[in-house]
Amino acid sequence: MENINGLKHHYFYSVGLSYKKADAEIRGKFSLDTQAKKCLLEQAKSEGIESLIVTSTCNRTEIYGFAEHPFQLIKLICENSNGSVEAFQKVGFVYKNQEAINHLFRVGTGLDSQILGDFEIISQLKNAFVQSKELNLANAFLERLVNAVIQASKKIKTDTQISSGATSVSFASVQYIFKNVEDISNKNILLFGTGKIGRNTCENLVKHSKHEHITLINRTKDKAEKIANKLNVIVKDYADLQLEIQKADVLVVATGALNPTVDKAILNLKKPLLILDLSIPKNVNENVNELDGVTLVHMDQLAQMTDETLENRKKHIPAAEAIIEEIKDEFMAWTKQRKFAPTIHALKAKLNTIKEGELNFQRKKLANFDEEQAELITARIIQKITNHFANHLKDDETMVDESIEWIEKIFQLETVAK
Repeated sequence: MENINGLKHHYFYSVGLSYKKADAEIRGKFSLDTQAKKCLLEQAKSEGIESLIVTSTCNRTEIYGFAEHPFQLIKLICENSNGSVEAFQKVGFVYKNQEAINHLFRVGTGLDSQILGDFEIISQLKNAFVQSKELNLANAFLERLVNAVIQASKKIKTDTQISSGATSVSFASVQYIFKNVEDISNKNILLFGTGKIGRNTCENLVKHSKHEHITLINRTKDKAEKIANKLNVIVKDYADLQLEIQKADVLVVATGALNPTVDKAILNLKKPLLILDLSIPKNVNENVNELDGVTLVHMDQLAQMTDETLENRKKHIPAAEAIIEEIKDEFMAWTKQRKFAPTIHALKAKLNTIKEGELNFQRKKLANFDEEQAELITARIIQKITNHFANHLKDDETMVDESIEWIEKIFQLETVAK
């Protein structure tokens, strides 16, 4: 496919990894916190990358941007995370130009989400764009593309039922707890950390079980108290974590730490314990499985739980894809026009120069030269000629780069800024 951006030797890429090929442990190694994303963007700028955005969630770490070669972008991810190039080669993906655009549309509209129709990613893409724009790393192409994806996301959410029903990791967590813990309303539940999925799980538990035995612990107590006031749950100090785990029947871990915060060393259990790890990277050490009575479930397992809601959502995929195609076509038409517009302007200027030369010659040659009539006729002819070229370049079958090169060569146009 032709170069979308128009910059010679620079192509639009999407590089990254997701839940589709990378398990939670690998995704954890490539995850980027706020500071890492900022460092990545600053490094990209220093290395001459013109425009890119970076997202890192529990399900994916991805860059969308321009480069001569995708390795420039892969290197940025690896050098700002705990991932390696070797690991990326096993589970990562690289999409170029049209494929990269297609991928961003599917990601941003929830069609590529681990749970179909989950629109959480669109707010993360918006934030990623804002962060890049603040560092002057978002060109007109990327801005228009992100806005088109946002438009598609809104329209799909409004015009289809692909996000209908309660299906999310947090809802799946609650379902799992209800199915696997008897008499849940009388059991002790401990939420450790205030990550978004954990908060939503806690909210769902309160709402669906009328539960009065939920305790919340966070390293920063202020955050825990804000959530507790809203949900009417108990807050305990971080220093009480080990004691509260002993009391718990269910432990929900939603910390944002880069290394495990719970392992078998702090579990001195006197009864069975169900642990749900809703964190990326994993925040519960696998060694807890060595203890009798412990059941450890990670969010990836919960996300695989399908129900009628998810099956119903699949019925709306064709409608969502039709919306994407419509908005994507508009975007592609804009990119095409943006690419050839400078050439059409240069062609028109060249034809006007030829016209002025000919009119000057005729003024000197003809005593009764009709200036006004000549201007009117030649202007209409020039407009019709440029319209013919513009329509040719707009045609879906046209190879725009080759046609632009041909027009510039035939009319000896000055080099147009690409």
